[in-house]
Amino acid sequence: MRSARPLAPLLALTLLAAACSSGGGGSNAGRPSASPSAPGLAVIVATTDLYAGAPQRVAVGLTTVDGQLVSYGTAELAFAFIGTAETPSDPEPGPETTAAFVITYGMKDRGGDTPEITLPSEARGVYEAQDVTFDRAGYWTVTATADVQDLGELSGSSTLAVNETAALPAPGQPALETENLTMDSQDAPMAAIDSRFTTEGEIPDPELHRWTIARGLEEGRPALVVFGTPVYCVSQFCGPVTDMVQDLSHRYEDRAVFIHIEIWRDYENQVVNKAAADWLYRNDELTEPWLYLIGADGTILDRWAALWSEDEVATELDRLPPMKG
Repeated sequence: MRSARPLAPLLALTLLAAACSSGGGGSNAGRPSASPSAPGLAVIVATTDLYAGAPQRVAVGLTTVDGQLVSYGTAELAFAFIGTAETPSDPEPGPETTAAFVITYGMKDRGGDTPEITLPSEARGVYEAQDVTFDRAGYWTVTATADVQDLGELSGSSTLAVNETAALPAPGQPALETENLTMDSQDAPMAAIDSRFTTEGEIPDPELHRWTIARGLEEGRPALVVFGTPVYCVSQFCGPVTDMVQDLSHRYEDRAVFIHIEIWRDYENQVVNKAAADWLYRNDELTEPWLYLIGADGTILDRWAALWSEDEVATELDRLPPMKG
């Protein structure tokens, strides 16, 4: 069984972090520095495993330069290619798009088009852009601009890495035939099935621990699979998104099977569950949370990283035909 390094936030700010990482910062090594832009925003890239040639979601967290959260409304994102570690280049303009705020599940979204300063207890989330296609691998800058209430237009930049191909399972690929832990697993501690057992003394969502991915594939059933560790996830997103999947399972029980895969088999000794490692452990790094939608034919239909909208996932479940039997 593979082990992982201690969990650390993938992003720089804990309360805004949109993913957890159990690896080092190897993906940032040697990257060119982002070009300076107008001061005002700190931009934290929340999306991992970006790759060239396919439309993807890109999410960023935004704060002011003095650390205040920016939430709600929309932000404009502009991308530019700046070369590779071996051959840096002057910025070459790329895609431009509008990113909408996605709030952490369970928090109240006040809506509206205007970003504003919020407390972490009021709103935590990311700005997500849809269908961003990078035409080549290498390093890119993302510049975010937001017209923040009472502060005016603010902008800031960050750098992200784009690979030639996806490192993790991606849409269009066959799903891995994984024998993940379930409520029937006899050879694992309960906390390895769901880390909330350590704090609650029970598994709060047993319906998400009935199926293995392998069984779903064998029976030709679509599956919605969430990977996350609700207790230990530094970003504080894993618990809410697992709750979201549990709620969706009640509404769409005729469309798919719903599965939660806990990251840690033994958190104290930093041992990762094999199912999580098979899907997410690459290059000595593991990120979470992730959500995968698998079709009845075993093909990955979509995936989401860090944080996602319930309505967005529900729309894709609505497109699935009712299951037989």
